[in-house]
Amino acid sequence: MAITKIHAIQATVHKAVTYICNPHKTDEGILISSFGCSPETAVYDFKFALSKTNQTDPNKAFHLIQSFLPGEVSFKEAHQIGVELADRLLEGKYSYIVSTHVDRGHVHNHIIFCAADNIDHAKYHDCKKSYYHIRRLNDELCSEHNLSVISPSGQRGKKYKEWASDKNSSSWKNRLKADIDAAIKAADSYEVFLELIRAKGYEVKGETFEEDALKYISFRPLDRERFIRGSVKSLGADYTKERIRERIENKALEQPAERIPFPARRKPVIRDYSSKRLIDTSEEKFQNSPGLKHWADLENLKIAASSYSGAGSISNLEKQLAAKSSVAKTARTSLVETEHQLKDLGEILKYADQYKANHIYHVRYQKSKDRDAYLRRHETELLLHDGAENMLKRMGVDLKTLDLDKLRSDYDALRSKKESLQSTYKSAEKEIKAISRRLDNLNQYLGRTSPPQQDIDKQPNTRPTSL
Repeated sequence: MAITKIHAIQATVHKAVTYICNPHKTDEGILISSFGCSPETAVYDFKFALSKTNQTDPNKAFHLIQSFLPGEVSFKEAHQIGVELADRLLEGKYSYIVSTHVDRGHVHNHIIFCAADNIDHAKYHDCKKSYYHIRRLNDELCSEHNLSVISPSGQRGKKYKEWASDKNSSSWKNRLKADIDAAIKAADSYEVFLELIRAKGYEVKGETFEEDALKYISFRPLDRERFIRGSVKSLGADYTKERIRERIENKALEQPAERIPFPARRKPVIRDYSSKRLIDTSEEKFQNSPGLKHWADLENLKIAASSYSGAGSISNLEKQLAAKSSVAKTARTSLVETEHQLKDLGEILKYADQYKANHIYHVRYQKSKDRDAYLRRHETELLLHDGAENMLKRMGVDLKTLDLDKLRSDYDALRSKKESLQSTYKSAEKEIKAISRRLDNLNQYLGRTSPPQQDIDKQPNTRPTSL
């Protein structure tokens, strides 16, 4: 496993960056990565971000060190882990540099990041809670890289540019229909369908069938402004709420659920015992005490009956577990994609702000009669302008139509989408635990073998990783 430590930099950002980027320590500069800045201009980039904040604490940057045990990882993998740690911790908001040093007996990463973020211009709050957060992220990454356990690998979502292109085109209707079809295929009830479609990142209204309900069900991706109706005209006859429910019910009729009857009780369960675990009566103390065993048997009967109550059958519980697992997995996939989009857009937003703020110096430089004298007076501003311009062009941003307000609006929409997906994911995980506990109780009580359950991916950073 890796260990971490962090300290603030208040005056020597340039010296710290120079030290961690030493070519002799970083395999001639190969093991250096950055986000929102470059090693050559980091001091200026950090200075620009700090100029935007109103907070007065003296911290200019933070220096995070991540050390690995000798022989545990290769230099390349250690560097990858360092970059992933910076991405999850800083969430695409703070500029950073990551370097991996190869000159010691153990592999270690240096991460220097600006104390002020590029989105909200707030300063990083260094405290015990934030350090524990770093440690947790570090442990998760070590596990994911097989340093202790094997975890499922994730897939990178689309970049912001691809997301924005889809968002502004008519093809999103086809994607909506595909998402509805996938949710219908995975759902065993209309209610589960609604949970799945929300987990895919859609807001839904008009889904009920009451007399005063809206005539049409409507869907809206959380990053768009308008809803689209589930009507014959908009999506087709198969996507009205009546037809959606009918498709789900027809699918359910094709595969009738198996019912395993449970012994009837004369009295209804008043207390909910389903949150408890069955008592293991094979222990010696129960065998030596008939009265204690009788009490434990009664308690186990209450727990099993409470676990069964309301489920209808064990197969129904298994179906509920599968449905909630599908909701959690879908929300998790959408969440990871949204996190990557936020990071991409955060970098564009940072350079767009830097470009706009310093463009006037570029214009004056072009009109100046003595360009050398003007350059000497405003070298920092001109350097920031040219660096931001080059980065925006590299990311495919058209400077002629650059709209800072629109970029911020897109960022806020993505952030709202992420918060909604996080809520859905956490709620589904909580229900999965409750259903699993009830199912385990029943299987144990009836002496049944529990079917293997599909693993649910654990979220790497449930704080919009909070943007």
